[in-house]
Order: sequence, then structure tokens, then C-alpha cells
Amino acid sequence: MRRAALVLALGVLASACGRPDPEVSRAGELCGVPGLSGTVSGLISDSVSGCGVERAVRLEAVHGVHLSRPATLDCPTARTLGQWVRESAQPEVGRTGGGLAGLRVASHYACRTRNSQPGALVSEHGKGRAIDIAALQLRDGSEISVLEHWGRGQKGRILARLHRDACGPFGTVLGPDSDRFHHDHFHFDTARHRGGPYCR
Repeated sequence: MRRAALVLALGVLASACGRPDPEVSRAGELCGVPGLSGTVSGLISDSVSGCGVERAVRLEAVHGVHLSRPATLDCPTARTLGQWVRESAQPEVGRTGGGLAGLRVASHYACRTRNSQPGALVSEHGKGRAIDIAALQLRDGSEISVLEHWGRGQKGRILARLHRDACGPFGTVLGPDSDRFHHDHFHFDTARHRGGPYCR
């Protein structure tokens, strides 16, 4: 009990002093996961109800795979992306194009409605729980692009397996077969649905 109380007190003191939350940032790791790198953003607030992230991070790389631009996410989403990269994207890409070098990020945190449609609910992007991936960048400078390669040849088969593998770790997985809004990227988010993962 004393140890637990001391840990809680130190956490409160660190937060009050503006130091990084140890749950979010430790030496050499982000969100408690070695291999996730970036910086702690902390609280992101917004005037729009439903938007904002309580404990945000600015994710820059995942297990040596660089993001084309830093992504603002919460830790559960950053960790899930890390799991998908390590367990699916890197092995599925394998030696194609020299291996996986980066992810081309189409969108991350943005306070907006679903698919930017008037009157729709706030998107998981507005909560820091979503990331959109447009392409996998390879070490030889080429890409495996959702827009160009979905349903086409070897690269299309890699994309299909990556889409399949994301279903479960992520609560929502959308791609070109889902609707017109996702014809050129994968949407991944960590929302949980009563009937299980929603993947299209």
C-alpha cells in the first residue's frame, strides 16, 4: 500500500511539475513500448464538443519505420499501430523494394465529423484514435500505394493481407472496398464496437 501510494504521489507531482507522464514517455520509448519514437504532446483540447486527446503523443517512427509526417494519437492507437507494423507490415513487405522504410500518412488527429460530412458524429480522428495510411514506402524509393495497387498484382495482394491483419487489433478498418471516401487509403481506428471489429 505504501509503495502504491508513493507511486501515485510521484505521478501527481510529476504531472503538476509538467514532466512527461511515465505511462506515456520513458527513456528510449513512447507509450511504454520500445520501438515507438516521438514526443509527448499532453492534453489537446478543442472548443468542439467530443474533440480532443487527454494524453496525446506525436508519433514519428514505429520499429524503425518512419512516418511521412508526425501523427498525433493517443497511446492505445500508437501501440496498436506499432503491433501492426511489427507483426504484419514488416513481414508481409519482406524484401520487396528492399524492405519497409516508411508509412505515408494521409491523416491523423483532426477535429472533424466522420468523412467530413455535415451532421455526422465526431470522427475518431477528432479523438486521437485514428490514422489513415495512403502507402507503404520502400527502401528503394518506390511505394505500395492503396490508390495505385489495391487489387492489382503482388503489391495488391500485400495490401489485402495488411488490411486483413489490421482487423482485430484495430476496431475499425476501412479500405477501397468500403466506400468512396476510402478509395485511396486505409483508415485504422481503435474504436470498439459491440459486434466486434468493423472491417470493410
